[in-house]
Amino acid sequence: MDIVTLLPFIVLIGAMFLMTRSAKKKQQQAASMRDQMQPGTGVRTIGGMYATVKEVHADMVLLEVAPGVHAVYAKNAIGAVLADDEYNRIVHGDDPKTDGTIVPDDASSLTDLETEAEDAKIDLGKKPEADGAGDEADKAKEPAGEAVSKDAAAKDGKAGDDTADDAK
Repeated sequence: MDIVTLLPFIVLIGAMFLMTRSAKKKQQQAASMRDQMQPGTGVRTIGGMYATVKEVHADMVLLEVAPGVHAVYAKNAIGAVLADDEYNRIVHGDDPKTDGTIVPDDASSLTDLETEAEDAKIDLGKKPEADGAGDEADKAKEPAGEAVSKDAAAKDGKAGDDTADDAK
């Protein structure tokens, strides 16, 4: 056989060797991490639950998931052993790096109180109308025929008064 035909097989075998080697390294690191577990250590399970180690046995670990609540897990179910400061930051919300500034969850607390007070003073109700404006509004509501007859009667009344003055 020619070397050109064997080259793809050699590359494939080399890639498989490198992949199994890196996977084996990860398994060894995970095993050494699990062996470092001691009572009082904070851990995260592969399911994402955070707990404190109470007892370590050969293949099992007793975890305290809440005060007074214990659960037995296989050692292989431990995803990560956490440092104390990281565990306290995640579980208890302790963050030693904060300077006291708290960022709110929503923007409502960022608005000024003065603008909120001004918004509370806005009256959206109907304002009372002036006396003269009310009469015009009433006229607008009347049917057109009635308004015309009232105007005609008013003119007749004025015309009658003028003729009465002339008769004197």
